[in-house]
Amino acid sequence: MKPIDFDAFVHNEDARREAWRRTFSGAAGWVGAKPNEGHFAISRLVDTGKVSHVITQNVDNLHQDAGVPAHQVIELHGNAGYATCLACGLRHELADLRDSFLEHGALPACRVCGGIVKSATISFGQPMPVEAMRRAEAASRACDLFIVLGSSLVVYPAAALPMIAKTNGAALAIINREPTDLDGSADIVIHAEIGAVLRQLIASA
Repeated sequence: MKPIDFDAFVHNEDARREAWRRTFSGAAGWVGAKPNEGHFAISRLVDTGKVSHVITQNVDNLHQDAGVPAHQVIELHGNAGYATCLACGLRHELADLRDSFLEHGALPACRVCGGIVKSATISFGQPMPVEAMRRAEAASRACDLFIVLGSSLVVYPAAALPMIAKTNGAALAIINREPTDLDGSADIVIHAEIGAVLRQLIASA
């Protein structure tokens, strides 16, 4: 499925309509997923107080569903579970937009300012969220251990965060099934499934 980039969404009504069709039909792929062993293991580590923040490129809300408090999750690519107005930033719940679109074909518009409403994910060509990036960089600079879980570390600017942590004195651990470009800079690298590794980590903690 060809992605709909941000410029097309904003300036092309047909593209905007297709984006909302994908959202409400489930074709976008963000519905029905459940937290897995890795998500629950991360939640348990947060509960122990050993993990201060979970920085994620995922948009599926599964860390929160697994029990990680929302204020400790930093979502670099947004969240597919709700929508926001591109003009004023007001949050809109998808359930409040669905019926009007499906029954009448009405494109979602902000209930306050009338601006264009978009799912709260970051599309290709859309600026990264300034506050989320600020928080992620601050957490990276402040930590004493940065753990990369299941990331190929090829998508920037998120892929720069491990080295921000490393250059500020943190140890760097990478747990991923495949090698990454930062393996040579890490203090420990484990090529294995996240859930199995974290299960052993929690058992020994």
